[in-house]
Amino acid sequence: MDDSRIIGLFNERSETAISEAEKKYGRYCLSIACNILHDNEDAAECVNDALLGAWNSIPPHAPENLAAFLGKITRNLSLKKWREQSAAKRGGGNTAVSLDELEECIPSGHTIDEHLETEELTGIINSFLAALPDTERRVFLRRYWYFDTVDDICGRFGFGKSKVKMILKRTRDKLRKKLEKEGIYL
Repeated sequence: MDDSRIIGLFNERSETAISEAEKKYGRYCLSIACNILHDNEDAAECVNDALLGAWNSIPPHAPENLAAFLGKITRNLSLKKWREQSAAKRGGGNTAVSLDELEECIPSGHTIDEHLETEELTGIINSFLAALPDTERRVFLRRYWYFDTVDDICGRFGFGKSKVKMILKRTRDKLRKKLEKEGIYL
């Protein structure tokens, strides 16, 4: 079923919307949640919560890209759950490492989430990503949006670890310079 029909079902308040959205995007959302939480049960719970979130958001919102809309809800819920779980144990893992790497170029004093939610910073980052070469952008997004491990990225692109790490480092450095050029200093 195409996205416009699924959104139409949400607008009609048909419960079929949830099952159709899960059928089409459930695995996609589950992979996002699993990359963050590293626990299938918690990830499945976040996907279910994301579908409920979509149910509660559509209407009044009508997303232009249903996959991105569901992915963003899933990602935000998964990060919230990860923060709650790690607050007590202050664990490491891939999610913490990814966020730590990205904090090198995001101004300190606030959490990454607080900065990413501001329209100005979001616009700067979006224009930065749009200007990147395709492979560089895809590697960057796999690491910092989907929280793929370096090994996963190597397998996906057929690159060695050192190449992936170098792409990520150079892209973070470019992002830092872009932010400083826009008047956002570390």
